[in-house]
Amino acid sequence: MKVVLDTNILVSGLWSANTQLASILEMVIKNILTPCYNSEIMKEYREVLARPHLAFRFKEARVDEILKKIVSDGMSVVVAPSKINFVDNDDRCFYDVAVVCDAILITGNLKHYPKKSFIMSPSQFLKFYSEKFPWQES
Repeated sequence: MKVVLDTNILVSGLWSANTQLASILEMVIKNILTPCYNSEIMKEYREVLARPHLAFRFKEARVDEILKKIVSDGMSVVVAPSKINFVDNDDRCFYDVAVVCDAILITGNLKHYPKKSFIMSPSQFLKFYSEKFPWQES
């Protein structure tokens, strides 16, 4: 299943072990989910995770593992920016990649995105996933 992870999902998943957010990251690591991204998304991931107030909280090896996994096993695409209005224009690339890849966009900021069925909070996504694949562990 293809997904686009908003940066807040990546940060919160690294920050809080044994949470829904951490389980989504584990699903990426275990190749259960295929992350979709473009150069803008990877640039944002790297910039945000390197911020001094965040960087000291994360194990560098864990951050490297996840970013390498996204690049090596994920789907990289080039997209043209959509014309939709966004509360925060930095969110546009996540939306555009999800549309091009026919992926689910997982975000903790639903209010920043248009109301679309493929845009889900972590709890909505995990519920959707467990209903679609009830025999698999997440």
